[in-house]
Amino acid sequence: MNEGHFRKLEHMYLGAPINAYFKPRIHIEEGTAEITIAIRKDFYHAAKAVHGVVYFKLLDDAAFFAANSLVEDVFVLTTSLTSYLVRPVTEGEMKAVGRVVHNSGRVIIADTEVFDNEGLLLARGTGTFIRGKTPLSEDIGYE
Repeated sequence: MNEGHFRKLEHMYLGAPINAYFKPRIHIEEGTAEITIAIRKDFYHAAKAVHGVVYFKLLDDAAFFAANSLVEDVFVLTTSLTSYLVRPVTEGEMKAVGRVVHNSGRVIIADTEVFDNEGLLLARGTGTFIRGKTPLSEDIGYE
């Protein structure tokens, strides 16, 4: 894989409209992706801890970009994501680490974990991905 592909994926990710709200940081290498989000109070649910939607986003995004790091021509699609939320968090940062554990060419499986600033596990998951039909192009921010 080439470094240019990873940088283009990072640019595409950061340019997605939803990320204007979450303001994540991302780093992609072959078969891996790390995403970090600073916790804000507007991420809280009623009990004043980070809502599960933030956990899910981190789990899916890290696994997805680990998978797409291995595919240079099309956008991959998440077909399933099993997630386990194991600990609440209220401050600091959340860091997701995704890594490909299986790649048959048709199906890519990536494990992903989310940690707090102390390195404590907050969540874990496994995603399954397939090649989509949308080309990686400037039209979707892959530039």
